[in-house]
Amino acid sequence: MRDQLLHTPEGVRDIYGSECEKKIFLQDTIHEVIKKYGYDDIQTPSFEFFDIFAKERGSVASKNMYKFFDREGYTLALRPDITPSIARCVAKYYGDTQEDLRLCYLGNTFINNSEYQGKLKESTQCGAELIGDNKSDADAEIVAMVVNSLLACGLRDFQIELGHVDFLTGLLEDSKFSYETCADLKELLYNKNYFAVEEYVSNLSISDELKEILVKLPELTGQDELIKEYMSKVTNEKSKNALDRLLKVYDIIKVYGYEDYISFDLGMVSNYDYYTGIILGGYTYGTGDAIVTGGRYDKLLSQFGKIAPSIGFGINVDRLLVAMNRQNVKFSLSKQGTMIVYSKENRDDAVKKAAIDRDCGKVVRLICKSSKFTETDYVNQAKEAGLEILFML
Repeated sequence: MRDQLLHTPEGVRDIYGSECEKKIFLQDTIHEVIKKYGYDDIQTPSFEFFDIFAKERGSVASKNMYKFFDREGYTLALRPDITPSIARCVAKYYGDTQEDLRLCYLGNTFINNSEYQGKLKESTQCGAELIGDNKSDADAEIVAMVVNSLLACGLRDFQIELGHVDFLTGLLEDSKFSYETCADLKELLYNKNYFAVEEYVSNLSISDELKEILVKLPELTGQDELIKEYMSKVTNEKSKNALDRLLKVYDIIKVYGYEDYISFDLGMVSNYDYYTGIILGGYTYGTGDAIVTGGRYDKLLSQFGKIAPSIGFGINVDRLLVAMNRQNVKFSLSKQGTMIVYSKENRDDAVKKAAIDRDCGKVVRLICKSSKFTETDYVNQAKEAGLEILFML
């Protein structure tokens, strides 16, 4: 029983030592970049009423949430997603505010994934929300912040894929599919199941032109030439407008100088139903899942009583950390300081020196020498901690 208490439940883990230091570095770096864009911090509770994340909101499926009851019998849920929490908070405290809101956050999310998926059930997210602006400039700013943040962390080999909800929506509306058919097709596309999509579409009663586009959706990825090509292939206005928006955003991203990190995925489907426009995913080597997700959600706040177009993103810090470790990316950890090993006779001088150094912003670890360790042991401890050593014996 004692050994069992040392283990964590499936899907959560301890982070300690240098790995913990690296994770905190990533969090601080991302937060610093977002703050430079003029975003204000916001914190929401780790658990809320279940209805905040209910199916109507378009968040995570109920079966994937951690649910429990409070003393009054209300159903609560650990937040699986931070965006609905921020939408609720903004509607409550900024209901009459007309100007744009720029908010950033750092917090953990909790998703009860199947144990067979091998995913963390608790993850740390750092992200931002731009509320009140429906222009392409807002979309581009969010994408630029994502690229800027990843570069600041030291990541170089990554790609931000952009899609648009209305490209697929326009095709489905044009085909007049039933709700069930649309849902089935979206699920297949989300899972990138090429063969299943082809088989499913081949049995549908639609034009050959539309059938060809739907079959190719999982592989419609590339640069801006892809967008221009399909501007002439789609006939419905909704899909055309979606492509036009992607081109406008891309033109602004080029002004930021980040176009080399951008590609397009016309078959992109998010598992969050509240997205209404641009959607994005960030990918790199060393992890099979997106390290960044985000998009435009112009109708979510109205569910809480405030009409405001919005867009945001969240960086999964845990996945980013895993990917950077597997890529052997060097972290620019700025920890510098001294380990002072002192004898009892020199305690006063050691404590005073440590206080002076700390007032100057230095890191100082004070250790009263123990007979259990030799000076060589202390030298090795300091080296392991990345500290210089000073003996006051």
